[in-house]
Amino acid sequence: MNPLELRPDWEFVADTVMGGVSVGQVTSGIIYKRHAARLTGKVSLDNNGGFVQMAFDINDDGTDFDASAYVGIEIDVYGNDEVYDVRLRTSVLARPWQSYRASFTAKPKWSTIQLTLEQFVPHKTETPFDARCLRRIGILGIGRQFDADIAVSGIRLLNV
Repeated sequence: MNPLELRPDWEFVADTVMGGVSVGQVTSGIIYKRHAARLTGKVSLDNNGGFVQMAFDINDDGTDFDASAYVGIEIDVYGNDEVYDVRLRTSVLARPWQSYRASFTAKPKWSTIQLTLEQFVPHKTETPFDARCLRRIGILGIGRQFDADIAVSGIRLLNV
């Protein structure tokens, strides 16, 4: 089977939703010779903040997507040699700060990163990851003060 190419409608979210002061944006266009979405911003730890994010619901209506036939996520990225998080959210999670996370370094060249679903670690939840109720995928600059700059030209779910 071929991977499932996702068509994200990226939206920007920052720590300002909880009082932080990080700033940024998501833009799209030709970035280093590829059409891509680009997250840029200044991550600040002031006022208990610390993240900028671009995220999307897998299904446009926000319903569950059954990803149990897939083993991982593949993302084409161009970055600034910083560490970023991929966050998965499921309908089982009750709090907005709960997620399943995995980290990677975005190199200053187009590269493809692969993360198996087993690599995603529960964050602020003891609930195991259930791929049958996947809802949202996010890419974050988080946890330290830095300038975020990461472009994504493709994102896919990888088959068994």
